[in-house]
Amino acid sequence: MRGRSTEPPRHSDRGNTSLRRSQGLSPASSLAGKSRTVCAIWQRPFSFSAWTMFPSVVGNQRHICLILLVFLVSVTITNSQDNAFDPDVKPIQVGEAQAPRYLLYDVNPGEGFNLRRDVYMRIANLVRNLNEDAPWILVLPPWGRLYHWKSQHLHQIGIPWSTFFDLASLRKFVPVIEFEELLQLLPTPVIDELYYLQSYQNWKEWEEKMEIQDCLQNPYRRNEETGRWKGWFFGFGETVSAEKFACMSVMGHASSLKPFLLKNTTGSTVMIDRGEVVLHDRFGDTSYWECRRSMRFSKPLRQLGDAFRETFLDSTDEADNTVLDEDWTKMKRKHGEAKGGPYLAAHLRRADFAHVREKDVPSLKYTAKQLKSKLEEWKLTKLFIATDASSKEFEKLKGYLDGYEVFRYEPPSEEVHETYKDGGLAIIDQWICAHARYFIGTRESTFSFRIQDEREILGFDPDTTFNCLCGDKKKDKECEQPSRWKIVY
Repeated sequence: MRGRSTEPPRHSDRGNTSLRRSQGLSPASSLAGKSRTVCAIWQRPFSFSAWTMFPSVVGNQRHICLILLVFLVSVTITNSQDNAFDPDVKPIQVGEAQAPRYLLYDVNPGEGFNLRRDVYMRIANLVRNLNEDAPWILVLPPWGRLYHWKSQHLHQIGIPWSTFFDLASLRKFVPVIEFEELLQLLPTPVIDELYYLQSYQNWKEWEEKMEIQDCLQNPYRRNEETGRWKGWFFGFGETVSAEKFACMSVMGHASSLKPFLLKNTTGSTVMIDRGEVVLHDRFGDTSYWECRRSMRFSKPLRQLGDAFRETFLDSTDEADNTVLDEDWTKMKRKHGEAKGGPYLAAHLRRADFAHVREKDVPSLKYTAKQLKSKLEEWKLTKLFIATDASSKEFEKLKGYLDGYEVFRYEPPSEEVHETYKDGGLAIIDQWICAHARYFIGTRESTFSFRIQDEREILGFDPDTTFNCLCGDKKKDKECEQPSRWKIVY
């Protein structure tokens, strides 16, 4: 569901300066200043750069250091290993180190948790491409209150990524840093350049292009006293601002921003808002799946899900053949290797889907009929349901499933809910669904898509993964099942 800004549309006073890639844009001046110590590291070496992470603890304050070492190397390699240190061999030439630059991004406020995860992958691949030419670090946008996060008693703004994801795993694909860590590094909480992406209007033919244009919609406002731009900034808008702002119409893949960022921006901190406007470069290829595999859930959330599986669903990784390698880069499973726990899992999207996708979302009674059929087919008696249905709807559904044990995840304590928020509980739901013997989801739901991804990574048979519930009026042959986006190594 896409939300709309509550801010009235404002128009930029900037001109229609063209930034088409086909034009000869002047290169940006080199970044001045010293390389800063920052809290992130990329463990994947490039031909010209490498990052090393040195976390340390001083008292109760955690200091995370990134020592950036950039080398422009020219080496003469001989076939013999014996003369590796021969004085006649041409020495390594080391160039001047470059200070890293930081790329921030945000997404349309109305987008949900799992679409935001998808946008992260687009931007992460962009940053990976940028690092082929210069050192860039991706700044992770704090999570804020989303449509599906209904717990009003919880503070759910400014949540760091480490609450939900394992940052060490992310850093094996691309260098990342939390937003609050970046703020600790900056002399003032000011972002140098901010570009608000927007789609072209009334276009007839698709082509990669971009231009600075008047804003079609602008949630940012200019402070007349400071000349800086104020906005939401992930819930930090009271203190954070941007020095430069422009709206930019874009049609293209995420990589289409690379020339612009390298040649037409000079700030050490650059932000692009509405990151969902740009598309995946190569959806479903090896790079896509490497990024996806790096998005490991945080260990505490996985442990909570595993404890629930073992306690209520007789499911353990050893018995189910779903043991994770701690290093995702070394884990390559074949389809069918994972067995899964002795339970069936279903994702039933209700709430908005029950109204906007009425033809695809079955009634509770028809849902139960389909689930019973699958339980009988797989000779299972336990059913786990991940759903945004109300407690009343869930109890009604259970009534249609007499004779089966039906479960949904409830946090073992309020402290767990307060610590990991609604987003954490949703991840636990996905983790439990990902380990089931058989999974059936909701058509066109990104929540279901991400469960399918996890099951591909774990090595399940696709026949047990790519399934969806059918609407009441659709016959079996008319109920289209999900596309099978299989993992690629």
